[in-house]
Amino acid sequence: MATGFSCQRERFDIPDGITYLNCAYMGPLSREVVSAGRAGLERKMHPWKITSPDFFEGVEAVRALVAQLLNADLDGVAVLPAVSYGVAIAAQNLRFSQANTVVVLEAEFPSNYYAWKELADRQRGDVVTVARPSDGDWTPAILEAIDERVAIVSVPHCHWTDGSLLDLAAIGERAREVGAALVVDGTQSIGALPFDERVIQPDFVITALYKWLLGPYSAAVLWCAPQHRRGQPLEFSWITKEQSDDFPNLVDYRTDFRAGARRYDVGQTSNFALMPAIEAALQQTLQWGVESIQAYTSDLNDKVAAKAEEAGLGVAPRHLRAGHLMGVRLHGVDTEGVAEAMAEAGVFVSVRGDAMRVSPHVYNTEQDVDRLFEVLRSAI
Repeated sequence: MATGFSCQRERFDIPDGITYLNCAYMGPLSREVVSAGRAGLERKMHPWKITSPDFFEGVEAVRALVAQLLNADLDGVAVLPAVSYGVAIAAQNLRFSQANTVVVLEAEFPSNYYAWKELADRQRGDVVTVARPSDGDWTPAILEAIDERVAIVSVPHCHWTDGSLLDLAAIGERAREVGAALVVDGTQSIGALPFDERVIQPDFVITALYKWLLGPYSAAVLWCAPQHRRGQPLEFSWITKEQSDDFPNLVDYRTDFRAGARRYDVGQTSNFALMPAIEAALQQTLQWGVESIQAYTSDLNDKVAAKAEEAGLGVAPRHLRAGHLMGVRLHGVDTEGVAEAMAEAGVFVSVRGDAMRVSPHVYNTEQDVDRLFEVLRSAI
């Protein structure tokens, strides 16, 4: 590899004979993350050893790591169970005025659509879907769709079906020009594609942890800008209230929330099995470095793209796709049937829309790329 970053396969339990190029579906847990989660789960075997600080310290450690990942402040971080939960928080706290339109992408992931459709229906607004551009360049099409009628722009950093890339800095700047809020679903990018809150300036950014951050399922995080940190949460848990660490006096009910976005935390945030695993996964990503992960996976997918073009298959130009996630279009071939045949041979990819989605991570090698095309040739 030309990146100077070595393959990390030994840190994962991926058997010989398995070529897993499907991180965009679900990232595998490393041995360290599994060990941390197991140790966290085992703590409840001795609940008398769990004290009141334990309900907060692990969550605050996760908040700090997320903030580092996003180049943001930790008071903006909330810990959630899913992206849909975070989008619902954003939808509950963003309002229509004369501007009553939400902009989304064609074939957006459902969790970043349903809440906006419900909001638009309830407030007599509209959801405008930006059609996939024929040249594959989403950014000009989105910028053209953002005008004074737009209240919210809700987009990913790259499209979940094929990794086609968006210029979030330009989109954020245009949204601010018309007074629209920017909501980013980072599920298919954060952890593998650098994200800088101070450059992009989103109102909300939400990401699941079980894909590119190689964390456990049923875990997500949200970051919101300071102007949204006094909003309405989805639920009213004891743990989000001020002085919730004072267990003997929890019956002295309070109306004030803990600082920042903590009011948006899901109930039972302290989850003693998930939090250690999440913390270990975030530390792992930061140790490797997102820039290094992007360079490593880009190098592999550049090789995928070159082999695909040699075989007459369709891929987006390099400048229009993220390095870690790409779609290969098979031109009239039964892509679902091809994916099933490849899985039987131990090669795992996804089919999303009309694309075979290839999504390597740091446990993959050039030999995996060779194996992908060896099996693909026999399957089509």
